[in-house]
Amino acid sequence: MPEKPHCLVPFDRREGLTTAAATERAKRTERTIRMWCRDHNIGRHVAGGPWLVSKVALAMVLNGDAAALRAYLAGNRRSPAVASYFAAERLSDLVPSYRAEGHAR
Repeated sequence: MPEKPHCLVPFDRREGLTTAAATERAKRTERTIRMWCRDHNIGRHVAGGPWLVSKVALAMVLNGDAAALRAYLAGNRRSPAVASYFAAERLSDLVPSYRAEGHAR
């Protein structure tokens, strides 16, 4: 059984957008954004609420960067491709350092 996608995991509100905000950013309809959340796993329902869309994952979809999206959804935040999206969104502090994950350097 495939592992659940790691979108917005660990959760930090700064990474998320409402579907309305994602609609403005992507210049797409809200229906399209919700379908992308479902089909591409770029968002999730937090605490059973409405969709919250990852800024990082949305940028990957908009850029057609399937490899970075796969790494992000697998939970690989340290990948240079993924980390660059966090940096572009000014969220670099959400990328765990190697040491922070309990590994020696």
